[in-house]
Amino acid sequence: MTIHAKEIEKLQAYLHQKLGTDRLKIVLPKREGQPVELCVQDGKNWESIGTVYRDEEDGEVSYAISLTILQEDLL
Repeated sequence: MTIHAKEIEKLQAYLHQKLGTDRLKIVLPKREGQPVELCVQDGKNWESIGTVYRDEEDGEVSYAISLTILQEDLL
């Protein structure tokens, strides 16, 4: 399901407040059909760390975030 810009603003503000950082950014895809990305600021660059999904069931909306951590990043 599509995530709209207004929703991203609210979701991003929620994450900033709950996680105590403003180094997170939700990025809409450049092309339709691509996932919405959750990015973290690393210096001057933004690195994608996962995807954000929107679900709507019985009139209720929820969001899920899937984080991707590569084994090589843990070394």
